Amino acid sequence: MNGNRQLHLNAFLLGAGHHGAAWRRRGSPLEQLGEIGYYERLAQSAERGLFDAVFFADGQSAGDVGAGPRWFLEPLTALAAMARATENIGLISTVSATFYSPFHAARMLASLDHISAGRIGANVVTSMFDAEARNHGLEAMPGHAQRYGRAAEFIEVALGLWDSWADDALVRDRAGFYADPALVRPLHHEGDHFRVEGPLNVPRGPQGRPVLFQAGASGAGRDLAARYAEGIYAVAYDLPSAQAYYADMKQRIAAAGRNPQKVAIMPGLVTYVGSTAAEARAKQDRTDALLPTGESLTQLGTFVQQDCTGWELDAPVPSLPPAAEFTGPQGRYATILRIIETERPTVRQLLGRLAAGGGHCTMVGTPEQIADQMELWFRSGGADGFNLMPPLLPDSLDEFVDDVIPVLQRRGLFRTRYTASTLRGHLGLDRPAAGAPPNEDDRSSRLTAS
Repeated sequence: MNGNRQLHLNAFLLGAGHHGAAWRRRGSPLEQLGEIGYYERLAQSAERGLFDAVFFADGQSAGDVGAGPRWFLEPLTALAAMARATENIGLISTVSATFYSPFHAARMLASLDHISAGRIGANVVTSMFDAEARNHGLEAMPGHAQRYGRAAEFIEVALGLWDSWADDALVRDRAGFYADPALVRPLHHEGDHFRVEGPLNVPRGPQGRPVLFQAGASGAGRDLAARYAEGIYAVAYDLPSAQAYYADMKQRIAAAGRNPQKVAIMPGLVTYVGSTAAEARAKQDRTDALLPTGESLTQLGTFVQQDCTGWELDAPVPSLPPAAEFTGPQGRYATILRIIETERPTVRQLLGRLAAGGGHCTMVGTPEQIADQMELWFRSGGADGFNLMPPLLPDSLDEFVDDVIPVLQRRGLFRTRYTASTLRGHLGLDRPAAGAPPNEDDRSSRLTAS
């Protein structure tokens, strides 16, 4: 591996933390979750740690409101404020291709790219649950193939809209044109899912285009990521599963005619940091002890698509269908199967394992021990970086920034200062020219403004 490579790190911000019981602990920021200042402070902490970006997931339904805070502020709105409270860190939001129109999404993201001076990214998803569909006039979610076909066309149209203004379109001649009409071109798109005339009503942003992320685990999701993603969020329970996903995605990216080295693969990472391994483990155990088992069984049921409420807590996990027969979201389910196969846990143990991050990699120990594991994954073809999922906010984020980041820096694995001012710069991506493919080495064709 190139000795000059360094880790990419995003901070995944979620309520009071990613642990299902984070909000229940004494002193949690429960009362602050509706205050933009809370999220601004989290972004400032991640920026102090020189992270590439902060990231918000999103959903289109309330879920079980009694089980704890799932969503609060709409993320694109929140990022507008957070952009004004930070200077360098990237700002990424999930955007659903199933429920947004490409013009609407492209306009908001281009606006945010201007507001943030070039720090915006979008994680394009197809969404999961029928409850979300019913909030958008649908009886149920469209089929898997239809959602991914729509997502691919959604991305194509968004790229075309962002490119519909040339970089030098703005003339700003008070005696003549504001913009050169010849350099602002309509799209004239007519596809299976969208008809979009264009052009976009926002000039091209500082990055040219917002950075595109994807998190596909199914075959169709992986193919979509291989074609378009400039960063990929992954679910990997252990190093072998991370290596398998990493190798498969790098091969798919190359097969799509793109440069695999230009696409960072970032598994989710939950960390419990302590001055000793025993202290870190005790911190995890105290948090796990706050988890209500009934609500956890209900959540597990959403992951495996069956009623788990009657499962005996101290018995082995009942037999589950193989992944090939499962029709729900593939990534989380495959992780659950791997945990069961590897650890043979009881139901109670599985609930604890899923409590923070839902089966993402969990590292528990001293700063040096966690840095050891991160370096192993990085140097062994398991990750280009990580999407940090702090189990307890703000505590776990601050501990990582204050204790783990310095170890990574001493080892030359992470930056000691920002050397760029845009998200593309943090990720080592060039600013694309209007009409160019998703990265400079991409030989595949796509729609362009015309």
